[in-house]
Amino acid sequence: MRHVTLEELYHHHIVQKYVNRSGMAHAIDVAEVALEIAEDFGVDPDLATKAGFLHDIGHYEWYRDGKWDYDLYKENDIHAIKGAERAHKLLIRLGEDRKKAKSIALAILLHTDSYLPEGELNLTPLQQLVHEADTKVEEVGGNHHYRKISHEKALARIQALDRQIDYFLSEEDSEV
Repeated sequence: MRHVTLEELYHHHIVQKYVNRSGMAHAIDVAEVALEIAEDFGVDPDLATKAGFLHDIGHYEWYRDGKWDYDLYKENDIHAIKGAERAHKLLIRLGEDRKKAKSIALAILLHTDSYLPEGELNLTPLQQLVHEADTKVEEVGGNHHYRKISHEKALARIQALDRQIDYFLSEEDSEV
């Protein structure tokens, strides 16, 4: 059972503020790829798309002389830490299952290793999936964060994702 839809997340003012800051088009791209590969990873498509959609909700705007500075961002960013906390709080407030909210938050925390010490982490399939989906749509110089999308197109893509998730979940229920 889904407690929170992507559309509910999309319309929330926190998502509009922080996901738009890091690139709504990119967030939707990652959510779409996450849905495409969820079955390969054995991951619930609802968790996959939410984690993919919210993975950059913790981005800070790294500007120098009024322009986004990708090098400054790469050198100093810890957006996954802030994003995990922000997404967890948002999901809980919207009524998401607490265990699912935690899984999504941990996937957001570990979707990048840019701030982690050297070494190997034992990632869950959901955490691996979000990292792979994000990497798959990444563009040189962080250009994926700059692409624009209209509200109408973003909403249509979010609604399509919700319909696909509902379909997958109804298929799973009928198999039981």
